[in-house]
Amino acid sequence: MLFRKNAQMVDVADALAGRTDQTMPVPETHFVNGHPMVGPWPEGMQTAVFAMGCFWGVERKFWQLDGVHSTFVGYAGGFTPNATYEEVCSGRTGHTETVVVVFDPELVSYERLLQTFWEGHDPTQGMRQGNDVGSQYRSAIFLTDESQRAVVESSRAMFQERLSAAGFGEITTEVAPLDLASGFFYAEPYHQQYLAKNPNGYCGVGGTGVSCPIGLTA
Repeated sequence: MLFRKNAQMVDVADALAGRTDQTMPVPETHFVNGHPMVGPWPEGMQTAVFAMGCFWGVERKFWQLDGVHSTFVGYAGGFTPNATYEEVCSGRTGHTETVVVVFDPELVSYERLLQTFWEGHDPTQGMRQGNDVGSQYRSAIFLTDESQRAVVESSRAMFQERLSAAGFGEITTEVAPLDLASGFFYAEPYHQQYLAKNPNGYCGVGGTGVSCPIGLTA
């Protein structure tokens, strides 16, 4: 990934226009598990959407979990429709690098996914994650169902207590609703499951070493 030093969120008036008549091609199947990367999903599946730094490493964290049916990466939280990676890197789209997780709640809970989210990066860093600086690396949880909000708020409060006790600052994670059909844009095919295709690829996603308790309630 390229290091970017633009740590300010672009104003909507200054955002790139993007394109409404051209979408990114999407591979037919997940490189790791062979499942589709475009819905509709099997009955009972749910979706969770996270941003926590470089999406190469983030996606790997989630596809490794039992009960996850599919994962794919893209751009969300910004203003530019169907943005390219280069446009996102410019800091002029408002998007953050995002991973969509399609999961079976009978096998893995949303709470367990949130545990992976909180423990897998430092959510106190604002517009950066480690050496990766810019609005595209900001921490975010995008709600695909309003019922997820209470679970997120509960887990955030619990993890903030752990972080504060360990000497970390306030969580800066953005929490916002997301319509996957209109607000999420697939990244280029080469980004999908990148670290499975390129095992020695760069991965700047780390963590704080602080654990997040599971068994949360909504």
